[in-house]
Amino acid sequence: MKITYKTSGVDIKSASVFKLKLKPLVRKSFRQEVLTDIGGFGSFFKFDKNKYKNPVLVSSSDGVGTKLVIAKLANKHDTVGIDAVAMNVNDILCTGAEPLFFLDYVAFTKVKEKVLLDVVKGINAGCVEAGCSLIGGETAQMPGMYRDGEYDIAGFCVGVVERAKIINGDKIKAGDTVIGIASSGLHSNGYSLVRKVFGEAELKRMSSELLKPTRIYVKPILELLHTQSKSVQGISHITGGAFYDKISRILPKNINVRIEKDSWKVPEIFRLIQSQGNIEDKEMYRTLNMGIGLVLIVEQKSSAAIMKKLAELKLKSWIIGKAVKGNKTVEII
Repeated sequence: MKITYKTSGVDIKSASVFKLKLKPLVRKSFRQEVLTDIGGFGSFFKFDKNKYKNPVLVSSSDGVGTKLVIAKLANKHDTVGIDAVAMNVNDILCTGAEPLFFLDYVAFTKVKEKVLLDVVKGINAGCVEAGCSLIGGETAQMPGMYRDGEYDIAGFCVGVVERAKIINGDKIKAGDTVIGIASSGLHSNGYSLVRKVFGEAELKRMSSELLKPTRIYVKPILELLHTQSKSVQGISHITGGAFYDKISRILPKNINVRIEKDSWKVPEIFRLIQSQGNIEDKEMYRTLNMGIGLVLIVEQKSSAAIMKKLAELKLKSWIIGKAVKGNKTVEII
């Protein structure tokens, strides 16, 4: 038998048919700035510079991690694409930026077409929720890199913020209020720990909880910033490294943040993980979001108005601590 690319494990014809099926799906996320359909050598997005005085582009790249193992166990693949988008758009949101467009990367050896369609449907749904356009990407079939049925997802996002409205934490001062906004669950971090705590049967049984997609905070937080941008001094997306690492990275060198861990009710799934795994508090708050997906550090005088606005935007939130003099560290008491 003659060797061909197909017999080597890559079916170009099937891949081309699959991409045709994606076109009508991803068009649902297109903003008016998108100039071309997917499938070309490059994706065109007409940046309207007249909307901004001094625009700065902000970018991010991230993936979903080992949460994909749970998706395979449960044979449920329609939410992890949302996670891929959320991990990126929530990150650039921390600078005050509005996401503009998103590109995805899905890699596999051999996966059913329906699984791939569910993944991309999730990616597109996440883009619609974030108000950004899915304008391109790569679906890579790589024989020998993954076991059959396994795949990996990563994404890349570009957004924009007015230079004068960039949020980077440099104005945080002692006395500022720390507000925690509820997560939808574990989001997309800590799954290597979770998989160490529970066996496959338990993971499958709890999959509806474990596969809840990461909450996308873009639209409500941008609406909040429209009126309160001067009062919001810092934003932190609570992902890998959780409270200790993610909050400290936005702090000035002379400021600490003190978190009161009893100021919100930690969802039961986190307590179950901790008790079954016999995990210390510090490890939990360094690895998992503990029910807080986004942290705002705001001027104390504006905290009540911001809490009221968050409630109007249907975001559950709590005052969970304050900024104090220190050395750029996070204390959890």
